[in-house]
Amino acid sequence: MLEKGDRPGGSMLLSSGVVWRYRLLEDFRRECPDGDPSLQHLIVERLDDALDWLESLGAPVVRKETGNPRTVGRRFDPRGLTDALVRAAGAVQTGHALGTGGQTGPDQPLLLATGGFPVRLARERALALRSNPWSQGDGLDLAVAAGAATTAGMDEFYGRAMPAPPARWGEAELVDHAPLYGRFATVLDEQGGRIPQASADWSENALVQEVARRGGRAWYVVDRNDLGRETPYGTVAEAIERVRAAGGTVEHRDGQVAVHVVAAVTHTIGGLAIDERARVVDRDNAPIPGLYAAGVDAGGWSTGGYASGLAAALVLGLVAAESAAS
Repeated sequence: MLEKGDRPGGSMLLSSGVVWRYRLLEDFRRECPDGDPSLQHLIVERLDDALDWLESLGAPVVRKETGNPRTVGRRFDPRGLTDALVRAAGAVQTGHALGTGGQTGPDQPLLLATGGFPVRLARERALALRSNPWSQGDGLDLAVAAGAATTAGMDEFYGRAMPAPPARWGEAELVDHAPLYGRFATVLDEQGGRIPQASADWSENALVQEVARRGGRAWYVVDRNDLGRETPYGTVAEAIERVRAAGGTVEHRDGQVAVHVVAAVTHTIGGLAIDERARVVDRDNAPIPGLYAAGVDAGGWSTGGYASGLAAALVLGLVAAESAAS
């Protein structure tokens, strides 16, 4: 296991630790309509057994459910999950840059799980970053140099609105400082134009991508009567107070509270094209010998929507291992 960063765990270590899937394949198809149905079916069919496998490694479960009626899964302690996987992997070489000239083949398989290219996408679009600092697209570059095809959705990402200015928050604030109350707010771009919030956008990921298209900054304006509404991390008032305490920009306006936010990239949605055995394929849809991709290095499973990157990492990683071993 070659780790580019100075620690294992990548962005998983910075997450809430929830590994989830939609309850039914039909739900997955509706939420991510441009995704590959075969990969979506794979994640739905394989995830539950894969979660049991994680538990068998000693990964500590915080909660046996997601708390979201749309999904099923488990919440793990991110540090404990990382430690359990490191124990299972054995030696982990950190600080290892991935070159583009390596050779792969049936006798020397390579599994790419580098976290996609959120750093590159955030830089190119002048957006904030809500991920580890190492996922710049090394795996993508290596595979494309070997002839790999890429999927649709290379400009799509999963992310969150985060308090502005971004310099005021760090890794410890990535989860509970995200203002997940767009549905209770009037969202305005920097020119004062209203950004609509679709009722079906339960994750608020579509809202964040629209903020990104409008320059990457916006205001969440909440009426005082809505401050008591519940979010995944306490009431709206409590969430706003965390932002204020961290030095974020919070303004009071005629019975309303306005929070300045930035669109922040967590992981990319487009990526390398793979088949149902997690083999990276070329532009003719033929597998590249010995080359595999998992997690968000692989694209095509959540295009047009949002699904769990940790679930894709777990299921596709196991599938890739089985394929390589066979």
